[in-house]
Amino acid sequence: MALLNFLGAIQQVTGSCYLIETFDKKKILLECGMQQGNHEENDNGNRSPFAFNPEHIDAVVISHAHIDHCGMLPRLVAEGFRGPIYATDATSELLELMLLDAAHIQEKDTEWENRWRARKGKPAIKPIYVSSDAQRVLKQREPVNYEESVEIVPGVHVTFYDAGHIIGSAIVELQFNEPNNSVRTLVFSGDLGSTCSPLMKNPSVVKKADVLLLESTYGDRDHRCSEDTLDELVAILEQAEKDGGNVMIPAFSVGRTQDILFHLGRFYQEGRLPQHTVFLDSPMAIRANNIYFRHRDEFDQYHRDMLVKYNIKSEKDWLPILQMTPSPEESMAINQVKSGAIIVAGSGMCNGGRIVHHFKHNLWRKDCHLIFTGFQARGTTGRAIVDGAKSVRVFREDIMVGAHVHTLGGFSAHAGQSQLIEWASNFEDRPELHLIHGELEKMQILQSEFKKRLDWDVNIPELGDRIAL
Repeated sequence: MALLNFLGAIQQVTGSCYLIETFDKKKILLECGMQQGNHEENDNGNRSPFAFNPEHIDAVVISHAHIDHCGMLPRLVAEGFRGPIYATDATSELLELMLLDAAHIQEKDTEWENRWRARKGKPAIKPIYVSSDAQRVLKQREPVNYEESVEIVPGVHVTFYDAGHIIGSAIVELQFNEPNNSVRTLVFSGDLGSTCSPLMKNPSVVKKADVLLLESTYGDRDHRCSEDTLDELVAILEQAEKDGGNVMIPAFSVGRTQDILFHLGRFYQEGRLPQHTVFLDSPMAIRANNIYFRHRDEFDQYHRDMLVKYNIKSEKDWLPILQMTPSPEESMAINQVKSGAIIVAGSGMCNGGRIVHHFKHNLWRKDCHLIFTGFQARGTTGRAIVDGAKSVRVFREDIMVGAHVHTLGGFSAHAGQSQLIEWASNFEDRPELHLIHGELEKMQILQSEFKKRLDWDVNIPELGDRIAL
């Protein structure tokens, strides 16, 4: 019988990682994510030894391309993993974008850190991985179509279903042929999309599993999912224009940015966008836009029809006031713009990326506005601001939070509490259910809701737990 080891995203929302050992000793790694949040704490976590020998891993399966699900692949390869990495077509394409960027950030952050360490007389450190490690990952990719069953090691088949989270995101089904000719099925939800996200289809319904791993990022709440949320965003933009400042929107480069640009384009087409310029200040997001557009056949039907109706050939057709600033020089030039601009920049949780540079020029200004449209993990700069911090540390400097801060949960690309329960309720025979990828208190609330609504006892595993499938 196969065994499942819970190694990451256990009672937290980043660092997704699960090790499966088959009855004939094959080892499959489901996810290989990087921990994100508190910089020092998670940097140490990402540098800690793997809980397994990478050389002994036979195959890796990745649900989607967000760094907290795939960001440790270059280190895995650097330490000896030589097997195939299975993911959907779009995820395989996005991995190149995400991992090369992550490696570049590792290299630059380490260079900057070592300059500071040299001044303090501290020893230098090495990056967690470098660009050549990310390049090696790309040679091991094995793209798989949605709903195509592929044998990844003898007796184990993987099938991907659309998770509706970002382009290429997948619900993962793993089927294990047991020695007694029985078949055991593990379903991993990955990150389930919200039914109110633009562009993406609703998550596919899966009906059979023996063991189910369910994400619980928003296990404690439902999202507002209506035109009211969009009207609230328009009202914020109108107030920002009256106040005379800029609007900052931190956004994940893959997924959230494309959603935000879609909404801003709609406002523009409807004559409801008061700002004169929208800056997309993220080289990764700019390249991700192109990948999204190439995979537009994966959009839901409503938005595919909308592209045809308006004869949209690119994001510039949809939002003509969009300015892309891929180079550092173009990014720095935004600092001269004091009003009338919307700045969409990464990272989504404000722990790095170009958004923190814009904080230096805008966060302290009382005429500016800061809009959070997604989850802010504990320990991140974004979470500190959402929780009411009066100042935050940016580049070892304290910056006052003077801007108006707004949180719009209705834009989440994660399913809310009721959506999670409804999706899980489609399983015909209740599988053994484990909650992962969520903060403990939110998991506990979701656990109680499963019991109350469906009389379903669900489990909250501890880090390092091991179960039989």
